[in-house]
Amino acid sequence: MRKITFYTRNECHLCHEAKAAIMRHFPNLAIEEVDVDADPELIRLYGDEVPVGYLGETKVFKYHMDVKRLRRLLDETEPQA
Repeated sequence: MRKITFYTRNECHLCHEAKAAIMRHFPNLAIEEVDVDADPELIRLYGDEVPVGYLGETKVFKYHMDVKRLRRLLDETEPQA
């Protein structure tokens, strides 16, 4: 199953909206949620700049889920093993 890494935090309305969009548009895409507040290094890297989504090493979106970009990247890349 393909996977998106989703950097998020509690009490983040943009995070909730982005996750809902991923689930609605890509129901077969696994979501690996990473709470940035659980790791001081992630807090340093992302600060308030969440949500952020990565497909492999490629940043797909920041703040707002980009459905067209994610669909294009999924179409262009091979499924992960």
